Amino acid sequence: MRIVFFGTPDMAAHILEPLVQYAEIVAIVTKQDAAQGRSSKLIAPPVKELAQKLLPNVPILQPAKCSTPEMVEQLKSFHADLFVVVSYGEILSDALLAACPNGAINVHFSLLPKLRGAAPIQHAIINGDKVTGVSVIRLVKKMDAGDVLYAESFEIPENMTGGELGMALTKLGAKCLFKVLDDFEKGSVTAEVQDHSQATMAPKITPEVCHLDWKKPARTLYNLIRALSPQPGTWCDVLIRGEKKRMKVFKAEVVDSPTDLTVACGEGYLRLITIQPEGKPQMAVSDFLRGTPVSQINFPASRRS
Repeated sequence: MRIVFFGTPDMAAHILEPLVQYAEIVAIVTKQDAAQGRSSKLIAPPVKELAQKLLPNVPILQPAKCSTPEMVEQLKSFHADLFVVVSYGEILSDALLAACPNGAINVHFSLLPKLRGAAPIQHAIINGDKVTGVSVIRLVKKMDAGDVLYAESFEIPENMTGGELGMALTKLGAKCLFKVLDDFEKGSVTAEVQDHSQATMAPKITPEVCHLDWKKPARTLYNLIRALSPQPGTWCDVLIRGEKKRMKVFKAEVVDSPTDLTVACGEGYLRLITIQPEGKPQMAVSDFLRGTPVSQINFPASRRS
């Protein structure tokens, strides 16, 4: 089967890697190199880096906009049987979807119609969901609204972080994708229309979402912290020796009473375990407290401020 692969981040690269052995990849479409850091050095997307290693003779396309008439014509020239899309980062036009005989399919990291959008993995944990999964769908212009070709569920362990869930769903996503590709080869693809009335959204994670509001219950904040660990991490303002600083929090636990570095929340207590004080590297709270006594640390807006 001839496939054009659309994808950008690490999760897409982790699915592309086994796909290279499974199908004939005739082109890669990914986002443009992006400036990062103070030097503004251009960094290639993970999918591009992997494709350059594994598929040195396959064209890599990095358009500013994918659905231009010129891109549609270029994609037609590859005579692909199917477009496969994994976290590409752009909604594809009807004209582009029609540029392939079998259209395009997408690996989405939730059980659709729940958690449509850019961050389904993080929002599953933020919501306190016990089960999520992977859905392989036909792509349509409306975001994540296409018919489901195959789906499989995954139980979320109590302490699993967003990063860990992402890796687990990536493995499951590859399995689900290969199942659907087998169905295409056999001519046995089945499709189920989503119940759009049951759709929920998983919007992009913004800095505001990452803010720890101590007025909220400890369990709610615990879910937020693990959902956004290791990236982008949650943050809060803290007074250290009377000076306002920003602190990132990567690991915490709900406790019944104060111990070590514990914050009183709207309901319950949250013990911080792994943090990154402003201007310092990530560290265990036990290391931080060797140089800064608890008595000199205050969290504004907590019940014990």
